[in-house]
Amino acid sequence: MFFSLIAIAAVIALFVIVSRQQNRIALVERELGVLRGLVQSGASLSAPKAADATQEGLPEEANAAVAPAARSADGVAEEIAAKPEAAEQAAAAGPWTKAQAAAAQSAGPSEPVSATETPGAEPPAPAKAARQSDVETALGTRWAVWVGGIALALGGLFLIRYTIEAGIFGPGVRLTMAGVLGLVLVGGAEFIRRTGFKVPVQGAAGAYIPAILTGTGAFILFGTVYAAHGIYGFIGPATAFVLLGAIGVATIGASLLHGLALAGIGLVGAMATPALVASQAPNPWALFVYLAIVLAATAAIARIREWRALVAAAFAGTGIWTILYMVDAPDVNLAAVLFISLATLAVLAFVWLGLFLVTGRDDAARGFDWPSIVPGFFIALSALGLSVDPAFANAGDALHGAVLLAALVAVALYRPRALPLVFAAGVATVLIYLGIIPPATIGANALDVGLDAQPLASSDTLTFRIGIALGLIFLAAGFLAARRFAATASLRAACWAAWGVIAPLTALTALWLTFGDIDRDLGYALPALLLVLAFAAGGEWIARAEEPPLAGGPAVSFALGGAGVAGLLMLHMAFGSGWTTMLLGAAALVPALATRWRSYPVLGWVAAGAAVAVLARVAFDPTIVGAAFLSRTPVFNRLLPGYGVPALAFGFAAWQLARTTSGRPRLAMEAASALFALLTIAMLVRHAMHGGVIDTGTVTLAEQAIYTLIALGAGAMLVAIDMRSPSSVLRYGSMAAGVISAGLIAVQHFVVLNPLLTDESTGAVPVFNLLFLAYLLPAIAAGALALYVRDKRPRWYAAMLALVASLLAFAYATLSVRRLFKGEFIALWSGLGQLETYTYSALWLVIGVALLTAGVWLKSQVLRIASAVLIAVAVLKVFLFDMSELEGVLRALSFIGLGAVLIGIGLFYQRLLTRAARKG
Repeated sequence: MFFSLIAIAAVIALFVIVSRQQNRIALVERELGVLRGLVQSGASLSAPKAADATQEGLPEEANAAVAPAARSADGVAEEIAAKPEAAEQAAAAGPWTKAQAAAAQSAGPSEPVSATETPGAEPPAPAKAARQSDVETALGTRWAVWVGGIALALGGLFLIRYTIEAGIFGPGVRLTMAGVLGLVLVGGAEFIRRTGFKVPVQGAAGAYIPAILTGTGAFILFGTVYAAHGIYGFIGPATAFVLLGAIGVATIGASLLHGLALAGIGLVGAMATPALVASQAPNPWALFVYLAIVLAATAAIARIREWRALVAAAFAGTGIWTILYMVDAPDVNLAAVLFISLATLAVLAFVWLGLFLVTGRDDAARGFDWPSIVPGFFIALSALGLSVDPAFANAGDALHGAVLLAALVAVALYRPRALPLVFAAGVATVLIYLGIIPPATIGANALDVGLDAQPLASSDTLTFRIGIALGLIFLAAGFLAARRFAATASLRAACWAAWGVIAPLTALTALWLTFGDIDRDLGYALPALLLVLAFAAGGEWIARAEEPPLAGGPAVSFALGGAGVAGLLMLHMAFGSGWTTMLLGAAALVPALATRWRSYPVLGWVAAGAAVAVLARVAFDPTIVGAAFLSRTPVFNRLLPGYGVPALAFGFAAWQLARTTSGRPRLAMEAASALFALLTIAMLVRHAMHGGVIDTGTVTLAEQAIYTLIALGAGAMLVAIDMRSPSSVLRYGSMAAGVISAGLIAVQHFVVLNPLLTDESTGAVPVFNLLFLAYLLPAIAAGALALYVRDKRPRWYAAMLALVASLLAFAYATLSVRRLFKGEFIALWSGLGQLETYTYSALWLVIGVALLTAGVWLKSQVLRIASAVLIAVAVLKVFLFDMSELEGVLRALSFIGLGAVLIGIGLFYQRLLTRAARKG
């Protein structure tokens, strides 16, 4: 205890010494300012008077520093008097800023300019202080003060502990001593502040001693009150609650004088008070009224000092207490929860954001207030709990959650900088209404969504009505705010328009899937149609407020995009499966035709969105009307309009967009039109070849051959169209069709569906059989396409097609020989005969020579390389296989034929090279 008292006395003495030194240094600074003013004015100053002025009330060190300055000032003054032109040089060379030098030059000798009169001017720091190292400054100023404050707080606690262990004083005396120590520290801090304390050393501003002493005193007072209640029971919970709250609020208020750190200490103490005070019958109203007062006081102080982190922490503490009360309290008082949530929004709107209007710093057109994220999150979480938790929702408390969501939207609309609130309300609304959808409706039974595959949120009449009300609130507020900011803040307007669309669409979809008939429900189709009209009209209304008008900015894009989605829902709700696909395709014409009157960029993308919707629809049900209702009549069935109408509509939309807005949406529609044209042919072929069934049965080689021919034909068609109307979609689409065709041939024709491996029947007809359809026709098509694109597409693409054509022709010839010897079924496991083996060697040589001839004639290096490869294969076969398998005359003929062919090829190349040399 004795050493603790000595330490406290030493600290107090240190504070007194520092204060005196500060006064002396301030006096030196004032005297230097006077001397500088005299130098600038050009007045004479005698050394004795300067010496007297400097010696009065100054220590010896200060006199030693000021006397030379006074003598030099006298000399400068005399020089200025003798040479007036030297005044300008002195003014320019003085130790002041450029602005001061300019003012001195313009003023002249008769108009002195003092450094102390220039705003923001500061006397130069002493040379000795400038030479101090950063380590010395940190150790001697900041760390010493910080550690000293912590030592004082711990010393007070240790002192109380020592008296307890030693039994020197009773509990009442000990608590009184602790309270007096806390008050003494707070009073000492105020005394030091009022005596003109300031930090003279650069880098030591963070070690503000009055603030540290005040924080230490507040810490001790908090501990004293808590000990009086929680340990000794001297005071009741109500008194302790009031005292702790008063200390916390007073500490926050004192932060106006002492800084943010003290405000943080006070806020932590104030927020911890309810947890420190235990009560047998807790009163939620007392808790939330207290939190509202602390929150309001903190927000007001934070607004004055621009402490955003402090107000965010205050909002977080209030929100955490609210969530803890809702989770732990056995009987939740919903009125109290509603009160603290609305009080939080009121503090945000009228205290924290309201003073923007008073100070003139409200900039509604730019940025947002990030501390608003915190109350938005916690209030939206509270609303979500009231709407989803069965303990609240079953009792009809979802109405309270809806009130909170509407309040979030209202505050965000009233205070534009509180934009995060509308995001919080929108996300909560979407989660609530996605949660009411029964899992069976969306095919999620296997996932066991919710409890026993039940919806995550309750669905009743109240939920239905609230969904309608919230949808209208978001729609009205979103479009009103979007029009308000359309000309000045396009991003803010887009955010409002987005939630004005998302929330109503989510609510309508969830209510339809929960309460309506999924197959067809005109009762929900009518509201969807109304949303289409409202969104389209709202987009036009917003566009007229833009600068320049009718520019079709992001907010308009969200509104018209929402109209497109609402139209999609309307068609699904109003029509059956077959009509929906066709009408969705035809709906792409509406935004494309609208580009005749409005050049909004979003209109083309709405048309492209319709194409994506149709594609998703046919992927879900490729039979268009369902397998049970699809007619078995070839060609003229529901597949023709189901795929053909969208193909025609997309093509017309692309034509229209090419004449108005053009751009990438046009390319997307061209691609969609080409894709659906191919799908129409492919689906009709599959339907015909499978007896009217397209969703079952494996793909045969004949069917795959038709698909390959379609793909090759589509590639040629796209190239032809691209040559007449250049388009990057057509260019890359044609190449994609060729690459896909090559891939299908390599995988399906040569491996998966090869009759050598599957033993599929090749047909009874000798020539026009499966081999003709699956190999010869694709070879001709690929070769013709390779010739057609030689000068229209990259060389590698034409070379790839030529190689594919060569391989298909080789496969057709080889398999035809196999069929000649084996008949209708040509599987490998039926074995090889000697004559058949020899025939393959002869055939491959003939084909190699033919490829060589064609390569030379067409000047195709690919065909010549293919010829060389094939002849090399024939050579290997003759030497490795025929030599061991053939006998007699066949073996001899095999080698004779090979030799003759190779010699002939050699002569041919020699003649060819000779001609080239002569021409060269």
